[in-house]
Amino acid sequence: MNCLFSSLSTAALRTRRSIAPKYLGLFAFTAVCTAAPAMGAERIYVTYGPLEESVPIESLALFAQEGKIDSNLDGFAQYIKESQLAEIRSALQAKAEISQVTIAQFLYTPQGEVLLKRLGRVIQTKARQPGFYAIRAALILAASDPEGLTILNVLRKFPTYGIRIDIARALGIANELTSLINRSNQTIAGVAQLSEAQAASDPAIPPAEMLQPQLPGPYTWKKSSVTVTSPNRARTFDMDIYLPQRSPQPAPVVVISHGLGSDRISFQYLAKHLASYGFAVAVPEHPGSNAQQIQDLVTGRANQVAEPAEFVNRPLDIKDLLDYLTKLSTTDPTYQGQLDLQRVGVIGQSFGGYTALALAGAGINFAQLDNDCRLENETWNLSLLLQCRARGLDRNQYNFDDPRIKAAIAINPIASSILGETNLSKIQIPVMVIAGSADTVAPAFLEQIQPFTWLTSLNKYLVLMINGTHFSTIEESPQSLFLPPPQAIGPEPALARRYLSGLSLAFMESYLNNKSNFRPYLEPSYALSISRDTLGLRILRSLTPQQLQQFRISPPARRPVSPPVLAPVPLPSPPPIAPAR
Repeated sequence: MNCLFSSLSTAALRTRRSIAPKYLGLFAFTAVCTAAPAMGAERIYVTYGPLEESVPIESLALFAQEGKIDSNLDGFAQYIKESQLAEIRSALQAKAEISQVTIAQFLYTPQGEVLLKRLGRVIQTKARQPGFYAIRAALILAASDPEGLTILNVLRKFPTYGIRIDIARALGIANELTSLINRSNQTIAGVAQLSEAQAASDPAIPPAEMLQPQLPGPYTWKKSSVTVTSPNRARTFDMDIYLPQRSPQPAPVVVISHGLGSDRISFQYLAKHLASYGFAVAVPEHPGSNAQQIQDLVTGRANQVAEPAEFVNRPLDIKDLLDYLTKLSTTDPTYQGQLDLQRVGVIGQSFGGYTALALAGAGINFAQLDNDCRLENETWNLSLLLQCRARGLDRNQYNFDDPRIKAAIAINPIASSILGETNLSKIQIPVMVIAGSADTVAPAFLEQIQPFTWLTSLNKYLVLMINGTHFSTIEESPQSLFLPPPQAIGPEPALARRYLSGLSLAFMESYLNNKSNFRPYLEPSYALSISRDTLGLRILRSLTPQQLQQFRISPPARRPVSPPVLAPVPLPSPPPIAPAR
């Protein structure tokens, strides 16, 4: 979920800031949040039951370009706060850097059509017909125009004289979204407060024993690239291997699985960091859900963001990869005696987070999918649009559990429906789930925090990056077709990557190498000691459904937290990274 939805993430982030005000404040929500193409043609007709008002498009253009509110807009503007007016003006002027071919291809995918259907209920033609086709046409025409894809341009390209906005339905959507945001905010605040309360009782790390797991380790490493051919599937994929040099013993192996639309470069910084501490790191590129797949979608060689088969192929890629490394360690002198394939960890982000959890012991939950996907056209959980594609699979009992895998980290995973409570509860190995409080693609409450309560593993960790997004930990790749805007990436992505590097090292050292001296770096007190205001960090070891419910009824009172005994550990910029290829 790491590319086409980035602009939707930006819109949702704006919504979080503007949705709370009532009544005509929701006009700002309609303009900004309902995905850009919220008005049309020469006039906009705003209806609420028997009441109707209309506004010329040119009045909006005057406001956007010069900040002037004429008599046509004055009746609306008097009910809207100055800050909301500024947001609307900014949104009207904002330009999305996306080609007409790209947006056309996406809007014809199942995910795009679900979003269009939902928008079409609120945004209609003047004749009160659903706006599905008109919205799609306006978006494509605007993207092909020299002025580019702006709201104003979409309005002007809408293929009817006027567009009707059904305020009653918009209010219903607004209420749904407000309820979800409020519950999410309460839950995130509750998780942070519980973590802070636990941090106050954690023993301090003795100064003489203080490590800095976010800094590079002592080992040099060598990178090689290979192509793996699956013995049982008509599938080949590329893989990068980072092998530590002069390690005194066989290295445990960590596999990193990228997200949808990403590639092997997206987490190369993490691979290099772990290799510098003596881990052998394998980074596969999953064909069918990588950057090339999105390129194929844009050029017409693919008609879906990802085929349903990717929910099966991705975990099998990892199993085939491990089999390949096992063979390599016995036939290739470079790898003989270098790999310990009975100590394997897996790390995945987004679609890769699903991959990691599936390999950890959670299978596909078709019953949960069938139940949740009935509401696919109503959800604000964008990740469900991808998860529901798995219903197109043959209904087999897919077993991805691999005994070689001893620990798993899932970053922004999509898991709530594809795996569900029943199957997530089967995971028994140590697992870390990382969430971003500002993730609008795989929302933290729905996809990470609530699913965390379903885990029964004795060693489980919930990591919350406060202000983190779905894209915070992803390194920009030259192969990426889409570059998410800064609002979608969120604050301080370099800091987010350093957080992830340190946490991943401490987790894998603890559970693959059984080094107890790294356990303190997985505790709430350490997370709090390195947390920064711009991008906060909190860790919880346990959370129950009852506590989640309590957050909703009465969030725990904030308790003052004693400052850490030691000053925050400095987080210097990592050393320059040589080009990967």
